[in-house]
Amino acid sequence: MPRPGVLLTSMRFDSSLSTNFKLYNMKIKVKSMTSNAGNDVPNQFVITTPDGRYFQSYRSIIAFKPYHGKIQLDENTWDYSRTTSKYRRSFLNGEGIDETRAKIESGEYKLTNLN
Repeated sequence: MPRPGVLLTSMRFDSSLSTNFKLYNMKIKVKSMTSNAGNDVPNQFVITTPDGRYFQSYRSIIAFKPYHGKIQLDENTWDYSRTTSKYRRSFLNGEGIDETRAKIESGEYKLTNLN
């Protein structure tokens, strides 16, 4: 894992082209989440991509907020631990567990495999 705050560049294929694949750069930024005191929190990251923002706790992707579409939560890890829940709440703008469960139940959030 690169240092938090480092801009990454990777290559990706544009599969919308029929036989000629076009390679282009995709910029990804990884940033540590911060505590209430403003300190970087170890093992809790926000990953910004051209498609949206991810929340990663340790080595697991917990949530994805696309720029367009439904928020997705990992079906196995979205409420894994107390620490994960604390920073997921922060990533989802202060939303508590009951509100998150209600949004999953209503279909506003999608449970899926993000890992």
